[in-house]
Amino acid sequence: MTDQRKILITGGKGKTGTRIAKRLDQLGYSYTTTLRSLQPIKDPMKEVHFDWYDNATFLPALQNVERVYLVAPVGDPEPVKVMQPFIETALEQGVQRFVLLSSASIPEEGPVFGPVHKLLKKATPEWTVLRPSYFMQNFTEGQHAMTISQQDLIISAAGQGKIGFVAAEDIAEVALRALIDDEAHNTEHIITGPESLSYDDVSRIINGVSGKNVVHKSISDDELTRNWLTAGIGKDYAEFMTDLERRIREEGTEDLVTDTVKNVSGKDPVSFFQFANKHAGVWKPA
Repeated sequence: MTDQRKILITGGKGKTGTRIAKRLDQLGYSYTTTLRSLQPIKDPMKEVHFDWYDNATFLPALQNVERVYLVAPVGDPEPVKVMQPFIETALEQGVQRFVLLSSASIPEEGPVFGPVHKLLKKATPEWTVLRPSYFMQNFTEGQHAMTISQQDLIISAAGQGKIGFVAAEDIAEVALRALIDDEAHNTEHIITGPESLSYDDVSRIINGVSGKNVVHKSISDDELTRNWLTAGIGKDYAEFMTDLERRIREEGTEDLVTDTVKNVSGKDPVSFFQFANKHAGVWKPA
């Protein structure tokens, strides 16, 4: 596909999008990443402005595109409302393959990403839905990085529930294969790391490599929802995010270990200890 039509990466500056773009560069594939309208375009050959809520941006982004990596708009409890018109436009423009970033916690019949999953399965010729567990990068780039840095705390409502934390690089490797393989995957991939860990387990690993004394603080569902609201997330999505952690605590929904990374990419998934050891400098006291 190196001399054929392009791959479009929505969410181009996100944790997976940046890593997919890096791998496509290494392999010589043609691609375009999307940027929000306020972000300056540095490379017009590889970047395009795109807004899920502005359909005037759809056609320019889809120019000469054959395959699309879909990342839903952040914080929208019903992303299918804006994603479906884009997907329909993409199909009209000849896009053949769609790869959606979803979540291990959200099945096809579930909320938020579930309706988009169902749409792809029903209406597109080639599709893959990626359902990764929680990102290891949440502790270095995401919400937990801040509380570790400022308070020596990991804050959650997950209690002792376990999670198959997975590195963004491993998710990107599975996404890469779903995008570039000759044969469409036409399936969902539940993507995890090699072990399932509680937040207490994670804090112990971080402490071991960094010398810090990080503690997991388990809070109530109501308190977590208030935290999301304070962070600027809308009420419906805040309650959805809290419910994910309640289900981890009460139902074990993320207590998963799969061999997807190895089977799809041929590479062993990164363990949390390997990840923490590599990034220990992020947490070490100044």
